[in-house]
Parts: sequence; C-alpha cells; structure tokens
Amino acid sequence: MLKLHNVSAGYGKSEVLRGVSLDVQEGEIVTLVGANGAGKTTTLKTLCGIVAARGGSITFQGQELVGRSSHDIVAMGVTMIPEGRQLFPFLSVEENLLMGAFRHAARGARRERMDEVLELFPRVRERLTQLAGSLSGGEQQMVAIARGMMSAPKLLIFDEPSLGLSPLLVEQMFEVVGTVAARGVTVLLVEQNVFHTLKLANRGYVLENGAIALSGTGAELLDSPHVRRAYLGH
Repeated sequence: MLKLHNVSAGYGKSEVLRGVSLDVQEGEIVTLVGANGAGKTTTLKTLCGIVAARGGSITFQGQELVGRSSHDIVAMGVTMIPEGRQLFPFLSVEENLLMGAFRHAARGARRERMDEVLELFPRVRERLTQLAGSLSGGEQQMVAIARGMMSAPKLLIFDEPSLGLSPLLVEQMFEVVGTVAARGVTVLLVEQNVFHTLKLANRGYVLENGAIALSGTGAELLDSPHVRRAYLGH
C-alpha cells in the first residue's frame, strides 16, 4: 500500500533522512520507533508532503507522492494525527470532528461517519458540545483520533499518540489504535513507547540517525538485543 524507497529529506542545509526505505501492507499495523531526533516525525512530514523529499520515491497504492501537495495526499486517503493533537481549541468537539470530514470522499456521508466514530468513542459523544480546548489531554487525543477517522482514511498515521498521557491512558490509547486497525484501517504508528508499540505492531522499523537500523516483526524487534539495550533498558 505504502512504499518509501531511499528517501532523503531535511531542513535548510541539514540532512535528517538518509536513504530511508520502508513499506506498509494493507491491513497492517507498522511502527517506526527510535530516539528523539532520529527523524521519525520528519519521515511522516515528508510522506505527507509537509517537508519536501530531496531524493527517493514515496508511493501510495502505486501513485507517486513526492511532489504532491498535502491536500492532494489527504484526498488520496492518507491522514495523519499529529503530535500534540492540534485541535481547534475554540471550536466545539463536534465542529472539530466535522473539520475531519473535509475530504471530498468523506463529505457526503459525514453524518453516517459521525455515528460510526461516536460509537467507537462514546466518551467523545459525551463531549460534543464542549470546546475542544476545555478537555483533558486524554480526551483531546480521543477527539484527534476521531477527527482523523472522520476523513474515511485508507492509511491512518499516528505521531506520538501517547505523548503526555498517564500510564493508564497510554494503555487505553494503544487499545484504541488496535480497535481502529480492526475496523480495516491500515496504521503507521510512530511512538517513543517502544514496548507497547512493538507488542501491538505486525512489523516495525528502528530509525537511528536518519536511517533504518533494524526491521522485523514486532516480536522479533522486542527480542532484539540491540532494541532491548537501547530502548528497553535491559
């Protein structure tokens, strides 16, 4: 479904990604893990057209994404839930959700889509009339995921969904990601919480200094001495 081949990217004179190659098959949960500054978010921004690729190829369902606008990429069915949630704080929860249905393919059935999303997120249903900025961090993250689901995505990308959440909410967040995948949405997950992420993922890639250092199934990477030493503390 998604294929990055030898992708390089950066900011100004700084090169952040150095020949990154990875793929995501339809129906999978694939994770990209690594330390702060490894290039995880830059990879996602390059994939979504926010940062221009300097080399390589990115294809989604056989169509080249390099050179396309972010708007075009969303229209193709790629939706990212950004780090920090990025809600519209002075709009209601319902208005934030409807903003997620801006994609043409989702616009016509947005009320039906809303019913489906609220069935998945009953806590969000309870908060529909509240301003998004008045919610707790965990509730805001649920709204951000629900807004992403409103776009009827084929590929849903999560950028650090557990950031700033309590341990209990982190557990719930990963359950939600698993539920979204079970609904038939392909997932690319970027996370610092390596243990939870690799337990959930079908496959994973380890990004270090802008390059892929390791890849394998989630179980294989959890058993990797390098991963255990560098990211799990044993």
